[in-house]
Amino acid sequence: MSKKHFAVIGHPIGHTMSPFIHTELFKLNGIEGQYSVADIAPDSLGTEIPRLLEELDGFNVTIPYKSAVIPFLASVEGVAEEYGSVNTVRCGDRSGRTTDPIGFVRALAAADIALKGNVAVLGAGGVCRVFAGEAARAGCEVTFGVLESDIPSAKAIIEDISKHHPAFKAEIVRIGELSGEFDLLVNATPVGMYPKVGNMPVPKELLKDCKAVFDAVYNPENTALITAARECGCKAQGGMPMLVWQAVAAQEIWLGVEFEPSDVECVITAATQYMNEHFTDRQ
Repeated sequence: MSKKHFAVIGHPIGHTMSPFIHTELFKLNGIEGQYSVADIAPDSLGTEIPRLLEELDGFNVTIPYKSAVIPFLASVEGVAEEYGSVNTVRCGDRSGRTTDPIGFVRALAAADIALKGNVAVLGAGGVCRVFAGEAARAGCEVTFGVLESDIPSAKAIIEDISKHHPAFKAEIVRIGELSGEFDLLVNATPVGMYPKVGNMPVPKELLKDCKAVFDAVYNPENTALITAARECGCKAQGGMPMLVWQAVAAQEIWLGVEFEPSDVECVITAATQYMNEHFTDRQ
């Protein structure tokens, strides 16, 4: 098999785990693959995307181009059309998909966390749309905990999801006023991310009425929120498994390969170790 070439595009791109994760996944299936990083300025998008579509076998898309890439593609498949977001492009047929929802759902399943019942989603950014959308798909009721300034964004997310899931039930509360019992609480904010690792988006007291917690932050491995959730007896999962599982789904799309869950768990462990060695004060 000839060498395959892939990349992740975005702007700006600083530290990214994608090259390490994809290289480890290539090894599992004996793929000779190269994975690079392309920081593309907005005024270069019109020339760079067509070039990459010609030169690469596939690429991932991160902020701020998950929607901007769509006009360059021949088709948008799966739930990517519903979300209006593409993070995985297969260059051969110029098709776009999103693997973020798959990564989220698989990460929950691997941690034995059920996506059901009442779900609290903290934040109103792009990834919130995925978390809330998957909750809606699973028949959950969602409470958005947001800052005052993010209420319009949360309303827009609810309106958009309701177009695809008319039975969707959701409400919005200011994050400081969030209360009640939740089957799952999802942190989709950057609060607690390295280097401000002592911060939490909600008080520990709230977690005592939660059955499970998912924190999209992956650096550090155990955020203050994850640690507090476990102390309260919650099932809890950090963001690294989602990052790896969405990469797994991307390679399934690009290469038609399959992965054993036990092998993926080994990659999650290796990625966490790599992160601790290179992207924290422990380096």
